[in-house]
Amino acid sequence: MVSRTAPHCSWEKETDSRSLSKHRSRCKYYQKASALATEKRRHRARKLVQSQTPSQQLMTTIQFTKNHRLKPIARCEPAFSTLPELINTPSTTRPILSTLTFQSQDSDILDIAMEDHGEGDRHIPETQNRLHGRIQRVFLTLRNSLQTVFNAIGLSRQYPRQPSFEPDRFVSSSLLAKYCPITSDAHVTHMPDRPPKPPYPFSNMTIYRLMTWMNSGSLCKSEAEVSRLVKDVIQADDFNPRELERFSVRRSLRALDSSGENATATFPDDWQETDITLDIPTKSTDEPRTFNVRGFHYRPLIGVIRSAFADIQANAFHLLPFKRLWEDPLDDHQERAQDDLQRQPKEPGCTLERVIAGLMFFSDATHLANFGTAKAWPLYLYFSNLTKYTRSAPKSGACHLVGFLPSVSYYAIAAIQAHCRRDLFHSCWRHLLDAEFLDAYRHGIVLQCPDGVLRRVYPRIFTYSADYPEKVLIATIKDMGSCPCPRCLTPKALFHLLGLFRDMRNRIDNLRTYCLAGVTQARTFIYEFGNAVGGSKVQRTLGDGSWVPTVNAFAENLGPLGFDTFCMLVVDFMHECELGTWKVLFTHLIRLLYALPGGDHLVATIDNRFRQVPSYGNGVIRRFANNASEMKRLAARDFEDILQCAMPVFEGLFPAGHDKVIQSLLFRFAQWHALAKLRMHSETTLSVLDETFQHLSRRLCKFRDFTCATFATVELPKEKSARERNVARQRPASDNPDLGSGGRRAKKFNLNTYKFHAMGDYLQTILLYGTVDSFTSQIGELAHRALKAYYPLTSKLDTPAQLAKHEHRHRVLWQTAEAGRDSYTNVEQAPGESPAGLKDHHYIPTLSRNNSLYIFSFLRNLVHLTHYELQEFVPKLKDHVLYRLRNLDIDYCDHVFTDEERNSVVISDNRLYSVQTMQVRYTTYDLRREYDTINPRTHCNIMVLSGETRPKHPYWYAQVLGIYHMEVMLNVDGPTKKLQLKVLYVRWLAPLTEHQSGMTYARLPKVAFVEEADHNAFGFLDPSQVIRSAHLIPAFNSGRGTSSLRHGKTFARQCGEVDDWEAYYVGIFVDRDMFVRYTHYGIGHPKVVREIVRDCTNADFMDSSDSEEDEDRDRERDIHSCEVDSERDSDEDGDEGEDLGDHEDEDEDATECDDDEQLDDDPLDDCGMDEVEDKDKDGDYHDLSF
Repeated sequence: MVSRTAPHCSWEKETDSRSLSKHRSRCKYYQKASALATEKRRHRARKLVQSQTPSQQLMTTIQFTKNHRLKPIARCEPAFSTLPELINTPSTTRPILSTLTFQSQDSDILDIAMEDHGEGDRHIPETQNRLHGRIQRVFLTLRNSLQTVFNAIGLSRQYPRQPSFEPDRFVSSSLLAKYCPITSDAHVTHMPDRPPKPPYPFSNMTIYRLMTWMNSGSLCKSEAEVSRLVKDVIQADDFNPRELERFSVRRSLRALDSSGENATATFPDDWQETDITLDIPTKSTDEPRTFNVRGFHYRPLIGVIRSAFADIQANAFHLLPFKRLWEDPLDDHQERAQDDLQRQPKEPGCTLERVIAGLMFFSDATHLANFGTAKAWPLYLYFSNLTKYTRSAPKSGACHLVGFLPSVSYYAIAAIQAHCRRDLFHSCWRHLLDAEFLDAYRHGIVLQCPDGVLRRVYPRIFTYSADYPEKVLIATIKDMGSCPCPRCLTPKALFHLLGLFRDMRNRIDNLRTYCLAGVTQARTFIYEFGNAVGGSKVQRTLGDGSWVPTVNAFAENLGPLGFDTFCMLVVDFMHECELGTWKVLFTHLIRLLYALPGGDHLVATIDNRFRQVPSYGNGVIRRFANNASEMKRLAARDFEDILQCAMPVFEGLFPAGHDKVIQSLLFRFAQWHALAKLRMHSETTLSVLDETFQHLSRRLCKFRDFTCATFATVELPKEKSARERNVARQRPASDNPDLGSGGRRAKKFNLNTYKFHAMGDYLQTILLYGTVDSFTSQIGELAHRALKAYYPLTSKLDTPAQLAKHEHRHRVLWQTAEAGRDSYTNVEQAPGESPAGLKDHHYIPTLSRNNSLYIFSFLRNLVHLTHYELQEFVPKLKDHVLYRLRNLDIDYCDHVFTDEERNSVVISDNRLYSVQTMQVRYTTYDLRREYDTINPRTHCNIMVLSGETRPKHPYWYAQVLGIYHMEVMLNVDGPTKKLQLKVLYVRWLAPLTEHQSGMTYARLPKVAFVEEADHNAFGFLDPSQVIRSAHLIPAFNSGRGTSSLRHGKTFARQCGEVDDWEAYYVGIFVDRDMFVRYTHYGIGHPKVVREIVRDCTNADFMDSSDSEEDEDRDRERDIHSCEVDSERDSDEDGDEGEDLGDHEDEDEDATECDDDEQLDDDPLDDCGMDEVEDKDKDGDYHDLSF
């Protein structure tokens, strides 16, 4: 673009790139400015070359990038011996000739020097003439990259070089590179042995099996545990009762506890214990008082890494980064995932392949028992080299418990105690980030991988997942200070600008950088001059940013090596969204209902509607409690269910104008929630996520400025009771007991909280580290179950030490059992493969003939069946059979059969065989095989592809009334072979044409039963046509009625009901795969389905042009209102926002503690996650997320 300094140029009048290009070709001012700029660049390059000595010229080359920027890089020695290999290299693995060059330290770089004085002259003279205006030498780079072919789904992988190890079998063994490991290296230390095989550490297999049974399984020895004892121990081939003579459980346990000290096997990751010494601030210039914290139990990180690479699970580690490409079959365009390469410095004299060990940490304090105050603060480590589907499984062995963080028992004023707590936390991390770890961080460690090849492994910390109280500990900032975000310095007073350009710019311009000098000076004032920890002098020294006078262990030890402490603090979806922003929004919606006339009745209506929402799937949507509005002991998954079903429940309870705002807000929130939680992202979905966040932020601002400002809201009854209990707990017994009691306090909807602010960081976090479910804190919550299982086995004294002992026992037995297996079955599957039991589309038990139905007796006994149903049942059944047997297109049932053709259909014995359930199997958007269970009594709703030529909605919906199979044949030209047919008898639902729905209108699809007078109200369906089960939520605002079917009990209604809901909403947010099926982003979905969904979406977009313009005008008004708010009295509004935010966040944190405890005890809704492959330029592995 032309510089603004070019006089008289009118380039800014051009509105698009094409007009700008035409302008450039004609504008003399642009040509003159370009010529001057080119001359200046040449002059600077000429001066740079002339200022160098001949030796400097010899060691410097010019790197040409695609934008033609000149960068000097260090020159590598030419290696021409590999050139002949280019002749016979396959096209898929042929090195790419390019002027783009890697850094010279990479071992797979090949530089070719092209001299001016002869093509065959390969000698580089030691002295050369100075360059005058032209480049005399060009260094080209040969990249030995590898790209696999696109598979049937359109996926491919592109590696920067040939991988030497590939756990997914995505790359054939013939294309793997061969590396020659060396046995001597300057940094090779003691190589850990492989875990010993059974019966280690016991004397025989009988004792080994018995002790393994004792230290595994359930704590309560139920019938299943006794059966396991008999099967796995007593009936084992190597079980010998004579070996139990003089058997002692204590002696065997002592042998197991001391297994790490046994010389026959080495466990480098055994538990260690140390004491932490803290300096206590005192208001004096004397030496600070010291306090000793006993019992920090931890495992050395390098020892854990050595043990992990020696474990058999390392067979599934991904060691080389790659791009994952997707060629969309709809338009053949390609999209890719993260594209960063590792660039680690090469060790002198080392030719080993260099790989990354990605470390992902989780820490969270938890209660160990349902009653009492027993707590533990565990620190977990996961390796991002392992697929996240394995990492998320609690029993996969992917979790490494590396420490128990101690707590401070020093009683002092609140400021001193908080300061000591921060110092203790970072002192523990200084022990973990010891000299051995820092040396490995710089130079790597040589380890033998499961394939027998020596590699140099570099540990890198990728993410640290924790809730907000621990994030501020890690970031060494104040809890809910003026700048509460651990990633940026955006003031809390500006949090209400959520999603605006100013807000997004502040996040980028004000990234946190650690001020070590200021913290050191502040600690000098505290410990040497006796200043208070929270004194004004200390605060002035620390400056803005809500810093605290604690030296950050990560910044102190890893900061000089280029590590960003604040970047590793990833978003916490569970606590910040489901238990954070959505919980706050839902709570305020209940407050608004109380503020309306008849508020108590409206809240009771909400509870009644939630109770009538049907369940879905295997725990996907569960039955809601009787009083959902009270939110008693709800876990994160319960709030997720409430969000997914909230739109029909809240519909019609607010005044018309406010109801429209709330419905749009709930839809956008559920849409953003579904997009942010996707397990596989593409460039398209990330773009839609960003756009949806902009919509959501505007809806939140409009909700705050329009709806919330209209009503005066106060505390909920449970909030008032909780506040009074807290006041009573804090005041002395002699105080006035009436203090703190009274009416309900005013409560406003507050966007000035960190949890709302964090919603703007999801896009960048996904781009850096992959999908959210890879580092969600749900994985750490699942890991707590093991500790809670160990706790009843302890004596409740010195709990961390005893928990560490039980973890050691479990780990030794686990590794020994894994080493004893003959082979290792990889949990990862190549794309396109699926488990043997899930390859078929559906499953109906055809061998089951327990419920035989004689057709005419069956119809005669259905006294409640309407006359129309009775007359049409058999003809429709035979029509369906004719479609199937004649191989007609059953999607378009437009053929009319004669009575003679129907009479040719012979049903064996005129019998149908009824089946209770059916499984529908499908491929999800992220290439996983799943199934839904269809049951006519409980989960009876299904969805099929629309049979219309130009549909306005991509799917049809039906209620399954019966699942049958039968033996049929056609009596044409003699007897034929009997065929087994499976059919579904359904009652159809049709989309309401006058209802506008979809992503454009921010409304759920709305359907209703087809009227009984319609010939197509009932029918038969081929089970292979079913796509998935559907979650239909009653449209409560439309009420119940008999417009589609006459009043009374009938076979078409469930549970003896006499009427139907007039309409239903389709729950498109019920799970992530269901949501993606209403978009065309699903990579694993069939092409024809995606085409129909895309066409319907485009049609909706074309029909909604007027509404889009209205929405744009609303956007401008919303943005203007938000900017007006930001220009108000900043001091007054900022202080008010902080007070509200502090008070509200305290309530949220108190509630979250209860929710977390409940969450630990109950199973989570989803443990399946995505795989881990890519790295960034610092060696970071990313989840392979489109």
